Amino acid sequence: MGAILLKNIRVWANHGCLEEEGAIGSDYRVDVKIKLDLNKAAQTDALSDTVDYVHLNKIVKEEMAIRSKLLEHVAGRIIERTFKELADIKEITIKISKINPPIGGDVEAVSVKINRKRFG
Repeated sequence: MGAILLKNIRVWANHGCLEEEGAIGSDYRVDVKIKLDLNKAAQTDALSDTVDYVHLNKIVKEEMAIRSKLLEHVAGRIIERTFKELADIKEITIKISKINPPIGGDVEAVSVKINRKRFG
């Protein structure tokens, strides 16, 4: 077993419950960790024997572009699509951080982190 990590994917998106958040948008950071068997790729040096992190990054960016009220909802969509499109993944952890959230204080970021294992 091994892991592939995409750290600090930078995205501009319009998530949030407030109407202004949908109109103005905010800066987000996304971290993704996937667990899978990397032994074959370590031997063959073939992209076909691992998960292409370009594909994973594309999923994150496309799903982040779809407006949602809750970061939990966005994370859930990214997880479901990742499991659907990338069959070798056994487990995924995703963390979405909203930078400088409008919550009436000096807060660097608010984050949601979800971990899910593939069953079956």
